[in-house]
Amino acid sequence: MNPRTKAYLVHGSLFLLTLITTTLAGAEWMYGRLFIPFGDAPTLGWSEFWSGMQFSVPFLAILTVHEFGHYFTAKANQVRVTLPYYIPLWFGLGQSIGTLGAFIRIQDYIRSRRKYFDIGIAGPLAGFVLAVIVLWYGFTHLPPADYIFSIHPEYQQYGFSYGEYVYQKLPPGGAIALGDNLLFWFFKNVVADPSRLPHPYEMIHYPYLMAGYLALFFTSLNLIPIGQLDGGHILYGLIGRERFQWVAPALFILFAFYAGLGFFKPADFAIGNDTVFYNQLLSLGLYILFLYFSLNRISENRITGMLIALAVVAAQFLFSWLRPEWEGYSGFLLFVFILGRFLGVYHPETEPESPLNSNRQILGWLALLVFILCFSPKPFIFSE
Repeated sequence: MNPRTKAYLVHGSLFLLTLITTTLAGAEWMYGRLFIPFGDAPTLGWSEFWSGMQFSVPFLAILTVHEFGHYFTAKANQVRVTLPYYIPLWFGLGQSIGTLGAFIRIQDYIRSRRKYFDIGIAGPLAGFVLAVIVLWYGFTHLPPADYIFSIHPEYQQYGFSYGEYVYQKLPPGGAIALGDNLLFWFFKNVVADPSRLPHPYEMIHYPYLMAGYLALFFTSLNLIPIGQLDGGHILYGLIGRERFQWVAPALFILFAFYAGLGFFKPADFAIGNDTVFYNQLLSLGLYILFLYFSLNRISENRITGMLIALAVVAAQFLFSWLRPEWEGYSGFLLFVFILGRFLGVYHPETEPESPLNSNRQILGWLALLVFILCFSPKPFIFSE
């Protein structure tokens, strides 16, 4: 078997596996049940599996358009690149989205600021356009309001006022809402028929809404203007190396500050019980260590890295003392760690080039506007 045929088989097999795993995950979100038996809970079957394609097909279509936006732009710039590698992920033990995404592998060392910009911007803009189409379709083709009773027949006894009763009986985290971003808010409040709009905790059962929302969520993560993320390539192309080397770490520190804001508050240590107090103090020490490992690659000096981590914690405490109701989103802390330890905050150096032309600059700032439209301060909200 020649190498090209073998490569096609690998890419095709990973795509088919990811189609299966995202279909399984989509059906589990739609019906609120699992395929693998767990206790006495009812399981899903083949009919539900095929229904799951209402999630997997649009979601993978957006992901594929994103990756091929990178692929074809790289080819147009004469940069050697692989076809997308899809990453299936489904354990059957709890709800997932069935994939860790996809990536293409660039096989050439890129020395051009313009090429980085072109390749970086093509994927998120292409995927964003399809995500908007999917959301528009989802919000303009909502099923009747009583559709939710086919998912939760136990809600029917409360009628359409079920939201006032059912969530009080759930354990903490028993329901998940999709946090608004500007675009999702617009579709909910302007485009959708309000008589068909489900309760926020039930939108996860609507496959097109779920697929479109997740696409916006991952688009926003990709467009964070830091390091070698697509947003990093775009901002680097717009402002050049010298400015980027200052702006990117500042944005990364701000992102880490927001993610952990409210994670610890001064009131957490106003405790009379010594055991609880020392446990809190230990937890704070572990959190500072976590921030240190996330932030220490900003500088080659380890002491500087620790000082940055301590400054972030001090600022978080100060803001929590002044405005205790202000909270960030601790779910972003994992991404802070991945950025700081693996993806990197800085951008690879390129050869000196003239600034981007006006058309590319317009596209670049448009992409950063797309980031603002897609970014949700609290992407997933769990019931209390």
